Amino acid sequence: MGARVLVWLGGALFATALGVTAWTFLVVMARPAGFAGWAPIAVDAALITLFACHHSLFAREPVKAWLARHVPQALVRSTYVWVASVLLIVVCTAWATVGGELYRTDGVIAITLMVVQLAGLVLTWRGVARIDPLELAGIRPAAESEGLQVTGPYHWVRHPLYLGWLLMVFGTPHMTGDRLTFAAVTTLYLVVAIPWEERSLRGSFGDDYARYMRAVKWRLIPFIY
Repeated sequence: MGARVLVWLGGALFATALGVTAWTFLVVMARPAGFAGWAPIAVDAALITLFACHHSLFAREPVKAWLARHVPQALVRSTYVWVASVLLIVVCTAWATVGGELYRTDGVIAITLMVVQLAGLVLTWRGVARIDPLELAGIRPAAESEGLQVTGPYHWVRHPLYLGWLLMVFGTPHMTGDRLTFAAVTTLYLVVAIPWEERSLRGSFGDDYARYMRAVKWRLIPFIY
């Protein structure tokens, strides 16, 4: 019973962290402010790097093995989700204001960019639905999920959730210095992390993932990367 409570609390924290992130990007990072220089950018990059290091660290097999020896199997994924959610909230609440404004659009251009963001949201949702939202939130153990997904948006690129993220953060009709910093640093992390993640996926799924890589050539952006 205690383990299930922790798992569901972790899922609630995961949803809260996503809500805090959305509020930070949509509201906090849109507030007008003068450009504060490069120091806040360095602070924010360090915050995102802290979050990214946790993600990469937990993806390493030695860390997974250590965690499996010290945490009940039912709580392994939830432990990752707990830590990741807390770190994401820290990134948002400790965000140093960069300030500045690159552009603000209206009319047809603004509508077009909002459609791009909506497309990113739909793509992300379809990708999450394929891999099981409860597993992603740490509520259902990974062993109970369906395994490698190769259909739907996974038939277009190998990492559709990341592509959806790019569309959402870069498709904004109002680009401030804070939004650009957030979008650029998180995207840089994704580009660096993808080869590491795919190495782990090849270890988990073996020849199935090798065949998938040959069938779906593009990692993130069709015809580009």
